[in-house]
Amino acid sequence: MRTVDLFEETYTALTANKVRTGLTMLGIIIGIASVIAMTAIGAGAQNSVQASIQSIGSNLVLVMPGAQKGPGYQVSAGRGSARTLTREDATALASGVSTAQEVAPDLSGRYQITAKGTNTNTTVDGVTAAYPDVRNVQIDTGSFISDANDKDIAKVAVLGPTAMQDLFGTDADPTQVIGQNIRIKGYEFTVIGVTKAKGGSGFGSQDDMVFIPLSTAERYFAGADYVTTISIQAVNAQSMTQLQNDVTDLLLQRHNISDPTQADFTVLNQADIVATASSVTNTFTLLLAAVAGISLVVGGIGIMNMMLTTVTERTREIGLRKAIGAKKRDINLQFLVEAIVLTFIGGAVGVGIGWLIAFGLSSLGILQAQVSMSSVLLAFGVSAAIGIVFGYYPARRASELNPIEALRYE
Repeated sequence: MRTVDLFEETYTALTANKVRTGLTMLGIIIGIASVIAMTAIGAGAQNSVQASIQSIGSNLVLVMPGAQKGPGYQVSAGRGSARTLTREDATALASGVSTAQEVAPDLSGRYQITAKGTNTNTTVDGVTAAYPDVRNVQIDTGSFISDANDKDIAKVAVLGPTAMQDLFGTDADPTQVIGQNIRIKGYEFTVIGVTKAKGGSGFGSQDDMVFIPLSTAERYFAGADYVTTISIQAVNAQSMTQLQNDVTDLLLQRHNISDPTQADFTVLNQADIVATASSVTNTFTLLLAAVAGISLVVGGIGIMNMMLTTVTERTREIGLRKAIGAKKRDINLQFLVEAIVLTFIGGAVGVGIGWLIAFGLSSLGILQAQVSMSSVLLAFGVSAAIGIVFGYYPARRASELNPIEALRYE
């Protein structure tokens, strides 16, 4: 059978009952569209998580008080809230670790803040002048906390854009906010700067923060010399593992701890956090794709059902073809091509719909969805596989029909 004849017969067979053909393809269309949309959502979520983690700084190692126990132990309740890290630890790390480019300790807590009849409850972070470079914070208007502010225990504050809008209104002009007074836990502070918007992240939105000098936070809010986080920027990405080891060794020595498993602090590597988050989002994406893939199996069963029905309806036609010289291979190929064409057309339409869903979600700002070429190729590959797998049995059944019995079929 010539290729042209094969496709003409396929076109005739599929258009003979357009409604049934369309309903059969619908299962494949829904399945492929679901897979494309779900993998796009998963990829977008992964990129968003990675961007959020990277936004807190580059080549970053975070030291937090308290320790996380391993499997079989209870989780340390003091992790993140314990008072085992001091500013002196940060100073020692800055001078004693060669792989550390900059060190920025901070002391954070949530407090009620008021300004001109408005109020908000948000994070107040006591920081040093090194904080913007280490944690990738940029000033929009005014200035950031300086070494002089920290030395003088000055009551000055830098607002994140969200905190500024909560306190001074959504239409507040940052240039007009500079010099205004706010009250934090009853203490009056003067606003000296507003940071640029960065967006939220899994570690808390830096847009909804108020930054004050670290010494001021220690005196007026903590009442003690301790910090909640020490952020350390590595010289380069290649030295992050060495930096993590050096920081651990130095702090163990300073805290007189000989057994590393009894450490009263936790050192987190940003690269490890990114890798862990990526692993979680990859698992999430695979789960979504697997759930969507169930509809592909259902669609494949629908194609097999249609092809078996078609074989039954065209039994006399098959018998006539075989009687005038058609071979088993020709009959087998004809029905197999019909199944594959069904899945390919359904796959193409499904890819288009899946892309439109992803585009719509991104355009409306609901979430960021990213369609990858690998998911498109996978969709077409799955379509072809479904056409071959679920079309093979009906095609073989048609080719095995006895021509004499087929001609007698009513």
